[in-house]
Amino acid sequence: MNHLQRELADAAWRTSSHSGSGDQCVQVADLAGARRAVRDSKDPGGPLLVVSRTGWNALLDAVRAS
Repeated sequence: MNHLQRELADAAWRTSSHSGSGDQCVQVADLAGARRAVRDSKDPGGPLLVVSRTGWNALLDAVRAS
């Protein structure tokens, strides 16, 4: 298991306050180096996205603009 895999296994995931009801839940975890991990709560073992602080801010800006 590499460092990122260990960090993700130990991550404290939280449901986004902006997630919709029912099956539209997005979970976020803070990682070292100001990175964020994002996943679908329905599939916690599935794919996820890890972004830098800059990437996270750009993602939030894009969501706010939509």
